[in-house]
Amino acid sequence: MKSNDRSKTITEGVERAANRAMFFALGYTDDDFSKPMIGIANGHSTITPCNAGLQPLADAAVEAVRQAGGNPQTFGVPTISDGMSMGTEGMKYSLVSREVIADCIETTVQGQWMDGVLVIGGCDKNKPGGMIGIARANVPAIYVYGGTVMPGRLNGQDLSLVSAFEAVGAVKAGRIDEAELKAVERNAVPGTGACGGMYTANTMSSSFEALGMALLGSSTMANIHEEKRLSAAQSARVLLAAVRNGLKPRDIITRRSVENAIALVMATGGSTNAVLHYLAICQAAEVEWTLDDFERVRRKVPVLCDMKPSGRYMAVDLHRAGGIPQVLKILLDAGLLHGDCLTITGRTLGEELAETPANPPAGQDVIRPFDAPLYRQGHLAILKGNLAEGGAVAKITGLKSTSITGPARVFEDEQSAMRAILSDAIRPGDVLVLRYLGPKGGPGMPEMLAPSSAIIGRGLGEHVGLITDGRFSGGSWGLLVGHVTPEAYEGGAIALVEEGDEITIDAESQLLQLNVDDDELARRRRKWRPPAPRYTRGVLAKFAQLAGPASTGALTG
Repeated sequence: MKSNDRSKTITEGVERAANRAMFFALGYTDDDFSKPMIGIANGHSTITPCNAGLQPLADAAVEAVRQAGGNPQTFGVPTISDGMSMGTEGMKYSLVSREVIADCIETTVQGQWMDGVLVIGGCDKNKPGGMIGIARANVPAIYVYGGTVMPGRLNGQDLSLVSAFEAVGAVKAGRIDEAELKAVERNAVPGTGACGGMYTANTMSSSFEALGMALLGSSTMANIHEEKRLSAAQSARVLLAAVRNGLKPRDIITRRSVENAIALVMATGGSTNAVLHYLAICQAAEVEWTLDDFERVRRKVPVLCDMKPSGRYMAVDLHRAGGIPQVLKILLDAGLLHGDCLTITGRTLGEELAETPANPPAGQDVIRPFDAPLYRQGHLAILKGNLAEGGAVAKITGLKSTSITGPARVFEDEQSAMRAILSDAIRPGDVLVLRYLGPKGGPGMPEMLAPSSAIIGRGLGEHVGLITDGRFSGGSWGLLVGHVTPEAYEGGAIALVEEGDEITIDAESQLLQLNVDDDELARRRRKWRPPAPRYTRGVLAKFAQLAGPASTGALTG
């Protein structure tokens, strides 16, 4: 069917004739069978503004593949909108969708014996799901991010989706009225594109530039701008060259290139979800990478970008300041990147950055100089202690203090925690414990954006801790610790916490400690029994059965 060695297993005769007949029905000619078949994995969907603007990018990629001598074959991948499912039972499907997307890409690329694949995605889990599928299939591939949304505007201030979540808490605290809340809701998301701060979508897409699996400069473009469509077309042309040169994802995704990606995440103040997703991507690519590696990178890489949620700026502001290439150039010059890592263009990262200025444009403060960073070390700290023997992840940007010791306020679900926060039952000094929300217990590790945003909205972000075996949105900030492992459902110490127990969160010392003596914890453990599964059939039940712990990425396979 095709000229490369992937076609050698196709038998001659009836099977071959039937195979070709199916392609003739699609408009193939005899000459087309000698051209590479390129999959276009299209995440277009009218479900969410993050993905509603993807079709023009897919169309541009299809046309560019044809012009470059390939045969484009489009197929769909699903998405779940994190922002729209947040705070509902639907949020449990968010992380699950990462696995479904990966399975869709692997299944289609391998089942149809494609020579390469271009993956287009918008919402949060589209990126890691796409990259996991790319790594599994290991045919030449490139990632095309759908682009960021433009900032919303109200009363001269930039807004994002997170503004709406925080406004709910602000209403309850009497800081704004219902009319202003409705105005925020109407203006926070002005059109198509993914959430505009350095939240999970922009974190992962930006890191793919550093990883070498996306074109430099592409991750901070706005979805509505023409340069995004042109970038999708250029991505397709680059992919065709990679197919002809036999350049595969696992040639690019290595331990050193992953270190580049994590350095970029730290420098930009990116999402805690990057920890979970890169652990999973590395498993799929058979790259050795652990929680301790994140901490190793964090200690040497400063935060250079003043980005929302805890900072001031949006992705479009970063783009105007030079974008990810500018940040990478600063890190490269500081000796914090491996410039010899290969990229999808066939050139090294250092070669790709050769024409990037050493310093960002004058008159901007989105990107700080290396010698005057926002924070001296990275912001995603790995905490351990008797409350997280397998590790946990803390996001510590935007805080005057990165430690707290206080009484535990224990909740078995997100909704009861929200009621307590909004009814003023949570006081300064409290440490909220939200449990049975891990990969198996949730199931699906739902994000706690609603509680964390409500805490911020009520003005308690500096004064209240929140720990969970679930996750946090990239839009969350505050004294937050997620991904607690072992999770409550598997008998982790978080399951043994009782109301009023003293808990210490200390990011500087990398400590998450339940200040209860060992004998008492042993007594509680003898009494503990696992709860019944929340789901016994369907995709959530499958995920609960198959997912690994958060400390290894919560991957299902």
